[in-house]
Amino acid sequence: MQGNLPPEAQEKLEELQDLQQTAQQVAAQKQQAETELQESQTALDELDDIDEDATMYREVGELLVKTEFDEAQDDLEEKVSSLEVRVETLEKQEQRVQDQFEELQGELQQMLGGAGGAGPAGGPGAGGA
Repeated sequence: MQGNLPPEAQEKLEELQDLQQTAQQVAAQKQQAETELQESQTALDELDDIDEDATMYREVGELLVKTEFDEAQDDLEEKVSSLEVRVETLEKQEQRVQDQFEELQGELQQMLGGAGGAGPAGGPGAGGA
């Protein structure tokens, strides 16, 4: 089917496919960051139930290393903050890619005289946070 498309339309179609792949990668990165964020927030919440004098260990590779309560709490708070920024950045990137996808899809449909779709209207990773 692609063989009988005008060169410009074929180029747009390839760009659309690249954007779709990018959208899938961004969505996967966002999901991974959200999972890490949830785990870190859960760990931080658990610290509320732990006595500050309790002996604590942290995982470093294959080892458990003794750590202080305050250090563990500070590290988790920093990690949560960093992950929140990462998720927010990925959400913005995901929206930008989605907007580009829809714009490119519209251009391609115009080139082809408005006949037929060039892919799913929602695109990959469509959905709110």
